[in-house]
Amino acid sequence: MVGHREKPAADILLVEDNPGDVRLIEDAFSQGSTNSTLHVVTDGKQALDFLNRQGSYANATRPDLVLLDLNVPRVSGFDVLARIRAEHALSTLPVIVLTGSRSADDVALSYRLHANAYVTKPPDPRALARLVRTLEEFWLTVVELPTGGR
Repeated sequence: MVGHREKPAADILLVEDNPGDVRLIEDAFSQGSTNSTLHVVTDGKQALDFLNRQGSYANATRPDLVLLDLNVPRVSGFDVLARIRAEHALSTLPVIVLTGSRSADDVALSYRLHANAYVTKPPDPRALARLVRTLEEFWLTVVELPTGGR
């Protein structure tokens, strides 16, 4: 594959409240081709605490990539995305919206808030696993991610 090369280990933050989807995504990453660590939070408040290294996440590693569900409790995925883009230290962090919504309004708002990609989760578990491995391959081996801030 053109552009494929070995890269250092990556940290990924998954913001997802559905335990079944979390399990499938964890399994997909464990079978993937990259050396990555998946950190999971189940609501938007935890995501912001993780990203800002606050509370129980004071020693968290700054992720290289965020997979963000829009429909999470406490702080919506849209608000998480807006806060990431508003904070200078996080503004270049790649955020992939990975959600069940196919709403044109959700797609448009995500891109207005500067999501790097909007991907709808397929209902089939095997298709979701393939999708996650594709995202992993592209974002962690092909794309040049910003460095620093760790």
